[in-house]
This record gives sequence, structure tokens and C-alpha cells, in this order.
Amino acid sequence: MTFVDANVLLDLVTDDPNWADWSIAQLEAASLNGPLLINDAVYAELAARYARIEDLDAFLEAAGLEMVAMPRAALFLAGKVFTQYRRSGGARTGVLPDFFIGAHAAVVGIPLLTRDIARYRTYFPSLSLIAPDL
Repeated sequence: MTFVDANVLLDLVTDDPNWADWSIAQLEAASLNGPLLINDAVYAELAARYARIEDLDAFLEAAGLEMVAMPRAALFLAGKVFTQYRRSGGARTGVLPDFFIGAHAAVVGIPLLTRDIARYRTYFPSLSLIAPDL
């Protein structure tokens, strides 16, 4: 199993000239190891790019993505990590979804496919990341 971050999927949706090929290759490789998972936070981030829920759901189905609910332990961990982030001077906006995603992958113990490695390495050091060599 592999948990997939929204930025990787947005590379496909937007046909990002710098990252789409990398993201497609990584998704294909990860799919060989089992299901590709997303949660509510990833779904919501993707929804910003779609006018209709049916179109988003069709994309998820075509990409072979399975939506799973966030466990309470992941929600709790996300809140604790967000508190740590804020106490260290982090901005109030734009990061909570990343903490939901990282906490979910960490709690269930599966790798996270992402391009946003710095925050995940900082706040979820035990989380296994599939990420580009930057």
C-alpha cells in the first residue's frame, strides 16, 4: 500500500510540465506494491480543481485510488503536530491538510508518495517517504 499526497495527483490533473512524468512513473511503481490510498484531506485539495464531484470521482477511479477514512489516532496526531508547528513559529494557514496526510500515513504505517518532503521529514521523522531526490 502507498498513501498518495495531493501534490502528486495535482501533477497529473494539471499536466505539470516539470513533474507529471515523475508522478506518473511513481504512481505506476507504487501500484505494483498494492492499493494507492488517499484520505478526506487529499480529496478536498483535489476538489479545488474540479467543477463537478462526478469528474473528480472519475479521475480517482481511473487512477486506481482508494479513499480511506482517517483514524482518530491520526486526527489526534495531526493536531499535536500542528501545535508543535505553531509553537515553533509556523504560519497559521495552508499547512493543516499536510498534517492530516502525514499523520494518517504515519499512524497506519505505510509510505507516503509526495513532493513536499521538508515538512513531512521534520514533523513525521519515522514516516517512510517516496519522494524525488532534490
